[in-house]
Amino acid sequence: MTPLDGLTILDFTRVLAGPYCTMQLADLGARVIKIEQPGRGDDTRAWGPPFVGGESAYFLSINRNKESVALDLKHSRARGILDALVARADVVVENFRPGTMERLGLGYDTLAATHSRIVYCSISGFGQTGPRRAEAGYDAMMQAEAGLMSITGPADGPPFRLGVAIGDIATGMFAVQGILAALYARERSQRGQRVDIAMLDAVTALLTYQASIAFATGDTPSRMGNRHPSIAPYDTFTAADGEFVLSVGNDDQFRRLAGILRRPELGIDPQYATNADRVRHYDALRDTLSRLFSSWARADLLAALTAAGVPCSAVRSVTEALQDPQLSAREMIVPLEHVSAGGIRVLGSPLKLSETPASVRTPPPALGQHTDAVLREIGLSESDIASLRAGRAIA
Repeated sequence: MTPLDGLTILDFTRVLAGPYCTMQLADLGARVIKIEQPGRGDDTRAWGPPFVGGESAYFLSINRNKESVALDLKHSRARGILDALVARADVVVENFRPGTMERLGLGYDTLAATHSRIVYCSISGFGQTGPRRAEAGYDAMMQAEAGLMSITGPADGPPFRLGVAIGDIATGMFAVQGILAALYARERSQRGQRVDIAMLDAVTALLTYQASIAFATGDTPSRMGNRHPSIAPYDTFTAADGEFVLSVGNDDQFRRLAGILRRPELGIDPQYATNADRVRHYDALRDTLSRLFSSWARADLLAALTAAGVPCSAVRSVTEALQDPQLSAREMIVPLEHVSAGGIRVLGSPLKLSETPASVRTPPPALGQHTDAVLREIGLSESDIASLRAGRAIA
């Protein structure tokens, strides 16, 4: 048994924020039927290289546990199919620009009038309301628009986009929260509702303490490289043979660090004794620590710090990180057999529930892989399906 057994999600999303949302719901056991454009599919099917057996590695990363139905939403014969699918669904998720689903006759008000229990999640760049609602939104744009890019990168260099599409991913996570909350509310009210998730809102929500600093001081937070504005030393340093991260979160940890470095006097120095002191005098502290770290082999230093309870980590490549036996023990690397790509590996779910665990059950679907099976479920005959295919309503 999985947490969302029995729930059906009708998925009109593409690219990242929407598919990331529906993948999480699928991992939790919901049936996700992904509606894709015949002959083209989700935009990310074409994003590459790399491709694996003709399948985009990007697409493979965010579409496991789903079924694919290739259906032309604009075709005159699509409406009856969509009505039958919506009637069986608990949740609709879409991430078109505001107004697109309404033009297709699939807007929330239209569907809710007939299907009062439907939970309808709309994901967009700027939301369904407000003066910018009609604008398109992409991850890099939102990292810039929300101020996240302005605080990312070296202090004396240009602003950087994060190495993953954090705006899309956070938006997908917030969409899952909204959908699950709406489903829980439906258990009491017997009515669904609309969930309106904007990328700008989601990325702005990530600012947390940076926004609070701006509210409290009136100053604009600036780029600081890898250091933290309120904690020290919390930064990237270089040992004799490689980079590492030091994350000292309190005064006791700093005193232990000073002891490991055989400079216990640093722990009681008036400039460094408290976190506030260390933040105020960080430049001098960093210079001192950098000189001391430069004589250590990284592995020896990290072993000593870890044994002393001082949080630290080597800066690892993606490949190095994925080889960590901890991830294997946590089932975070999952092998699958894809219909055309063959043997692939995907990331597992980070949601670990003791009684109803999330799971990776099926590989990402080929385009239209489940079209015929799903149409049979809603009562179409083989001749109906053949006719729809001949008329290019499906693929």
